[in-house]
Amino acid sequence: MALVPHYLFSFVFLLKISLLINSCLCFNPKLFNVSKYYQDNSHWSLGGATWYGSPNGAGSDGGACGYTNTVDKPPYSGMVTAAGSSLYSFGDGCGVCYEVKCTGNQACSGKPVTVTITDECPGCPSDKPHFDLSGTAFGAMAKSGQAEQLRNAGVLDIQYKKVKCNYPGVTVEVRVDPGSNPYYFASTIEYTDGLGIESVKIKQQSGEWVSLQQSWGAVWEFHAPNGLHPPLTLQLVEAQSGDTLTLSNVIPKGWNPGQTYRSHVNFNNN
Repeated sequence: MALVPHYLFSFVFLLKISLLINSCLCFNPKLFNVSKYYQDNSHWSLGGATWYGSPNGAGSDGGACGYTNTVDKPPYSGMVTAAGSSLYSFGDGCGVCYEVKCTGNQACSGKPVTVTITDECPGCPSDKPHFDLSGTAFGAMAKSGQAEQLRNAGVLDIQYKKVKCNYPGVTVEVRVDPGSNPYYFASTIEYTDGLGIESVKIKQQSGEWVSLQQSWGAVWEFHAPNGLHPPLTLQLVEAQSGDTLTLSNVIPKGWNPGQTYRSHVNFNNN
């Protein structure tokens, strides 16, 4: 039997190694960046949408959040929504902003619009998160000139994502509840930038911070058995981030129930 030279064994061995390496590199994951694909798309979630109120209106006057007739005025300007139970979340969803868009109807523009939760929709479908948009907001998802056609579509499948509210040039407002008195303080807090309010604290003219209780919607309350001693300072804690915003002396001496008091700060300009 003829002997095979040792250098030929070496050549064959190197050839096999080369083939193995090349076969491993035949699919280069860099050519299909899976993580980037999911990062670009996973922040949109699937939901449903309807609309209520007048076709070009703001749905209702504040509804279950207590914002009254501010919903059709700047900075909301009618771009508001009632929310199903999972998004309303017993009032925690009040004042939270979302981008919504639709693509499944030929009248859909596919471009996102930003809406603020200002009401609850207890009768909305519960199989997935649902937005009962104002007529104005629903029509804003349409192509130019096709808002009425889109509003006639009925229930829409949409995509949505939570975003930070941003009201340029607008500071936080505190509207004192008409039922407030020298021993009870309740207020609705509006126009907060960011991701919504997680909690609220109050400090009287002298004393420590005390937590307010969420009464309903965006209304926060405080019982003062020994009486209130203004001016009153409020501290807001932003949901998720935990950032704080202090409204120094926002409720002055001589305050009145039913009166609205504007601060000089907001989360985005503090």
